[in-house]
Parts: sequence; C-alpha cells; structure tokens
Amino acid sequence: MPLFTPGRRWQPPFLPFKKQTIGQRLLITTEKMVKGPLFGCRMCGNCMLQETAFICPMECPKGARNGPCGGSTKEHCYVDETRPCIWYRIYDRAFKMGREEMLLEVLPPLDWDKVGTETWGDVIDQVKKVGTKNVITGMVSLDEELRASTWDSIFRPVRQPDWWEGDAKYHPPAYEEPISELERRLKAGEFVVTTEVAPPSSTATRLLTKNINHVKDYVAAVNFTDCPSATPRMSSIACSKTAVENGAEPVMQIAARDRTRTGLQSEVIGAAAMGIKNILCLSGDNARMGPRPMGRSDILDIDSIQMLWILRRMRDEGVYLDGRSIKFPPQIFLGAAASPFASEPRFQALREQKKVNAGAQFFQTNLVYDADGLEVWLNELAKRDVLDKVYILVGITPLKSLKMAEYMHYDVPGVTIPEKLLKRMDAAGDGGEEEGVQIALELIEQIKNKQGVNGIHLMPVAWESIVPRIVEEAGLLPQGFAAKEEPTAA
Repeated sequence: MPLFTPGRRWQPPFLPFKKQTIGQRLLITTEKMVKGPLFGCRMCGNCMLQETAFICPMECPKGARNGPCGGSTKEHCYVDETRPCIWYRIYDRAFKMGREEMLLEVLPPLDWDKVGTETWGDVIDQVKKVGTKNVITGMVSLDEELRASTWDSIFRPVRQPDWWEGDAKYHPPAYEEPISELERRLKAGEFVVTTEVAPPSSTATRLLTKNINHVKDYVAAVNFTDCPSATPRMSSIACSKTAVENGAEPVMQIAARDRTRTGLQSEVIGAAAMGIKNILCLSGDNARMGPRPMGRSDILDIDSIQMLWILRRMRDEGVYLDGRSIKFPPQIFLGAAASPFASEPRFQALREQKKVNAGAQFFQTNLVYDADGLEVWLNELAKRDVLDKVYILVGITPLKSLKMAEYMHYDVPGVTIPEKLLKRMDAAGDGGEEEGVQIALELIEQIKNKQGVNGIHLMPVAWESIVPRIVEEAGLLPQGFAAKEEPTAA
C-alpha cells in the first residue's frame, strides 16, 4: 500500500509510447520512485494530486478522473470489493482538509501522448515561462493572494492544457429557446414524467415500437438505456431513431464505458442530425456486472463529466475537442444521472454540482425508495446553490416481488430500500406486483411537492404496460392529454 494513499495500486503504471532522451528517462524513473511508494502513482502524465487531496484517482478501477460513480460507498469499491472506493476516500479527506472546493474543477481526459511520462518536466518548463525570479518572489511573498496566483500560474497550465481549459464555474446554456419538447415542458413549469422502454436483444423492433406507442402519450419523453449491466442490446441511438419515427420524444443514453472521445463526438453529431435532441450522459455499469467473459475494466477514455464538458462546448461554442469549428453544431438538451443514496449526501451534492457546472441541464436520479432520505440530498444541493440550475426527475421503479426488491437493495450500487418496504413486499406474497404499484404511487405522492423536484422518471424494467396506470393514478397526465378510444368490434 502506498504511504499516503488509503488504497493499493490497482494496476501497473502506464508505459510510455515514445522514445525519450536519457535525461527524460532519468526524470521519469525518479518521479516514479518518489510518487509510486508515496501516492500509488501510475504515471498518467497529467498529475492531479493537488486537486484530489493527494490521493491518486487513477487507482479507481473505472479510471474516473472527476469524481465517484453512482455506486460509490464508504465500504468498498463495487468493481473490486477487496479495496476501498478511492473516490470516497478522496472526498472524505478533501472535506476534512477543507479542500473540497478544489474537487469542482473539471479535469481533462488523459493525453495519451503524455501517458507513461512524468509531470515534473512540464512544471519546470512552466516555471521558466513564468520566470524563475517571478516564481521565487511570488512564493516567498507575505501576500497570500500573490502566493496563490503564483502557484496557480505554474500548475494550472500543466493540468489544464489549452485543448481543455476546464474550470470550476457554472456554464449556463448559450441559447434561450428550448431545444426539445422535454426542455420546453420543464421550462414552462410542467411537472413532467419520463419513462424507459427496454431496448430489444435482437433486431426485431415490433415489441419496441408497440411499447413506444403504448407509453408515448402519457410521458414527456422516453429513455432508451445503453447496454445496462454491461450487457449488449440494441443501441440507444437506433431505439431513439425508432421513437422519432413513431412520434415520441427520445432521451438517448450514452455510457462512457463504451466510448472514446472520438466516438462520442461522432455519435452525437449523427444523433442530432436524426432529430434526437435529448442526451443523457452516464458513466455506465462496469464490465464486472456484465456477462462472462468479462471485458476490460481498467481503461476509461472519458468519464460522464468530461462527456458533458465536450458536448456543451460542441453545442455552445461550436468546436470539437481538437479545436475544429462546427458549422452546424448539434442542438441538444444535456442530462446526467444523479445518485441521492450513493456515498454521503454532501459528497454526492458536490459531485452533482460539478456535473451542472460542466453542462448538465437535467438529472434523472437513481432509484428512490426513501422520500425523507431524498430530502436530505435535496437540502445539500440547495446549500450548493444547484436547485435553480438543473431540472430534477426522481427515479421510481415499481417492484414486482420481494426477490426483485432484495436484488435492488443488495446488488444494485447506489440503491437502498428501507426495511419497512422490504417487509411489505414480503407480506404481499403473490400480490407483490400490486403492492409494488401502491408503493410507487405513495412515493410519487410524497416526492412530487418537494423543493427542487421537477418530475418523475419511471423505470418499469420491461414492465412498460404499467406506465399508463401509474401516471393516471398519480394524477400526472400531461397537459392536453386525450385518451385514445378503444377500437370497436365490427
């Protein structure tokens, strides 16, 4: 275990991809010998120890560089239960040290031309640019602001290259008129309902189309998951295109797990061209949750916050990550996942604020079964001045049985079901489905008037037929809803 890091190095250090001089190799070896034993350094080429409370975030098996995933807990990492969640430890130490605000800076993805090399050389070069005399004068000054600005002039350009330029500020959308129907309804103050339709596991689209048409009049938009549990299904973009063709408003989910930065930008340009206007950026379930043989879990090219940063700049600034201009930028309403019950509420609130700063305009939360616990999380968001900057749709899934409830509670990261609800599902026996619907309706009633809640996201888990009933009995039919007449027999 590294001296100053509470975890252990999860994988070997990166190896450089290019030839280097003897001096460069000596510097790399020296940095590795110092930072490896102290911090578990993997030589990523873009050190962020100052921003992450001096714990190397590259020890995270998912490779997340901007904060914990939705499965973060204080007990252990859900990918590798033999080790701690390194991001929980980073947040815990940062709050204790009073450095939590430093975690808000949106940090860049790896530059693979620098991976395997050192960071000290870049620091030395930046000192030369600022001027060695200016650096010494600034660092020994009694003026605290001058010391801070001098320090920042050295290290900020190193960790924030000109192709990224991340910061810790809120970036509101650079447009006024709503882009999508979902955004229009939210801006109009309507309490909306969105839902999910499960993508098919084959090329057949008959059931997909049937389910879309079954729910589309009852909800503001329909989500299509992107290979949940790391299990292959029809792509979200194909399902979203099917929804557009059937007159439904899609929310296309994109999991960072399966994307490179090039693939992300290309896919969103294509989606926008096909009339898909709502994009939900997710980290994605780790390959550990998927079928065997397990895929790679040690490399994540981009995380969900970096996805938001890239896509917001594509839309608002009309530029690709490489700086090329986009003549006709994608018009997209950006969303992200939120996890009220993963980790501690104050940690999650900071994580959610970072997503909003990066570009998230709406949240669809992980499953909520505890209305009081949700309010604790909402209060933490209010303290961070987030509630007026993002629309929040609370995730609800009607339970079908005790077995399903126990699976959600024990095996799904970031989901907690109170003991009283588990007992109700147990007592229901064969009537579990009806009890699950009543629990969902009760939760909606408790949640819908809470501060900062703008809607409900119903996740029926292949039970799409229940969506109209829940929406109707919860009193959440959309404005102007007209029930379809049943066809009469000839």
